[in-house]
Amino acid sequence: MDHGAAAKPSVSGLLNPSPQTNQKASLKRKRYRRCRSAPVAACTHPHPAGPDSLHRSQIISRKLHPNVVKVIAVLALYLGAGTVIFYLTRHHMRGTKTNGVVDAVYFCIVTMSTVGYGDIVPNSVATKLLACAFVFIGMALIALGLSKAADYLVEKQEMLLVRALHMNQNVGTVEMMREMETNRVKNKCLVMSLILVVVIIAGTVFLAEVEGMSFVDAFYCVCCTITTLGYGDVSFTTQGGRVFAIFWILTGSISLAQLLFYIAELNTERRQKKLVKWVLGRQMTKLDLEAADLDEDGVVDVSDFIIYKLKEMGKISQKDIAIVMKEFEELDVDQSGTLSNTDVQLAQLS
Repeated sequence: MDHGAAAKPSVSGLLNPSPQTNQKASLKRKRYRRCRSAPVAACTHPHPAGPDSLHRSQIISRKLHPNVVKVIAVLALYLGAGTVIFYLTRHHMRGTKTNGVVDAVYFCIVTMSTVGYGDIVPNSVATKLLACAFVFIGMALIALGLSKAADYLVEKQEMLLVRALHMNQNVGTVEMMREMETNRVKNKCLVMSLILVVVIIAGTVFLAEVEGMSFVDAFYCVCCTITTLGYGDVSFTTQGGRVFAIFWILTGSISLAQLLFYIAELNTERRQKKLVKWVLGRQMTKLDLEAADLDEDGVVDVSDFIIYKLKEMGKISQKDIAIVMKEFEELDVDQSGTLSNTDVQLAQLS
């Protein structure tokens, strides 16, 4: 009887929670809403409050985006070294030649982009070994540096695109930033598609006018080049054409590679959104509640529920949670299960 009497208040408490319990739950929900909306609130201030905030944003910007100047410097060093080497060994190269310096730079670009027309090729053991070294270094430079620099430059153009799309609408900076975040990958695909169309048109017209190709052959050469197919039956043969090719080949091949990467990223993002919609749309079951009860106390609070749903969406894993919990335990010096300024200070001292 005593056990039954003790159980009644518990059941009634679940069915009709006291005002104090409701107040605590409401405060807890407000805290989570405030945590969720804090990053958005930070975006509403276009100018940080103080120099420390500005300094932090600059540090984050430098970490997130590659140093374009450094990439350009490394590319200049690569092309400079390659130009000197292949100019000095030009007599050990065979093929259609124009100007020694132009041909050397052109050969470096064709090599690093893996286009490989075959209009200029090594003709000795030394030049063949040098070409092998330069192709691997060039591919690494494109993969690690130039593609990231291109991604950074596309992000810079994103705001211009969003402004152009809302030219006749009264849209504020906050709304623009929110749309950029929502449609980030889609906007990148659009920007890179426009760049690629311009590159294809420019290359086709140039090859037809300067190299004297028909428009079909010019378009065929453009497609073979930007896809790095490089059959070699058509290529740049004039000095002016090769000067143009030095800039155009890298731009075209990197633009197509970035567009394909963005399309794959967009497809992944859409699949992720479908998964999120399915996770949030399905009904919770008893098994779900048991799985969501992380501390196994028989109750699923808001933090347990959020973590469980994020795991279902694939946004975090059990390994991520374990890493965060380890950091929390290191900061929780007094092992109270909560963090305070004292805990953080003691953890820093230790």
